[in-house]
Amino acid sequence: MSRNVALILIFALCILGPAFVIGTSAFSSISALGRNPSAAPKIFTAMIIALIFAEAVAIIGLLVVFQLFGPK
Repeated sequence: MSRNVALILIFALCILGPAFVIGTSAFSSISALGRNPSAAPKIFTAMIIALIFAEAVAIIGLLVVFQLFGPK
């Protein structure tokens, strides 16, 4: 039972962390574009880099979970 609870908690953290980063990044970039539309290329580049890092962290976390809790 405790192994399943640990698995659920780790999966939740692997999903909720990057989801929070993606939501915050999208909100901030839309706010910045509303204030200064001429800075769109710089804002877009920074947003894409932040999204890539957030997804990379999520994928690495899920791979670690699969490795730890996989069949032995």
